[in-house]
Amino acid sequence: MKIKQWFLILSSATIVVIGSLYGVSPQWFAKTFLGISRLDLDLAHILRAMMFLYLAFALFWLFAAFSDKYRNPAVLTVMLFPAGLVIGRILSVFVDGPPSLLLLVYLVAELIQAPVAYWVFRLPD
Repeated sequence: MKIKQWFLILSSATIVVIGSLYGVSPQWFAKTFLGISRLDLDLAHILRAMMFLYLAFALFWLFAAFSDKYRNPAVLTVMLFPAGLVIGRILSVFVDGPPSLLLLVYLVAELIQAPVAYWVFRLPD
């Protein structure tokens, strides 16, 4: 397999795990990782919606790993997805203050993933 294919498969697997953590049990996630003992119903809805947004991207990336036609557009979305998230996280750090340790780890991971995805995109097919 080619680097772009492996990259999309790995990105897909990673986002499935992260999305599932958010949405399978929002109460557990909020309590375990964010220190929130009682999660508001609306926030639980948001976390579940995020889970399925993540799963939708994961399915697209997995499909694109085996489709020449969609491989490069999918790699671009792997770049745009964390780039958008990290911009929002950085803005929030300045406006709201530092988040929990897990969200700081996500920020660092997204700062790394976006340029790596760009590098992968630039590789020849």
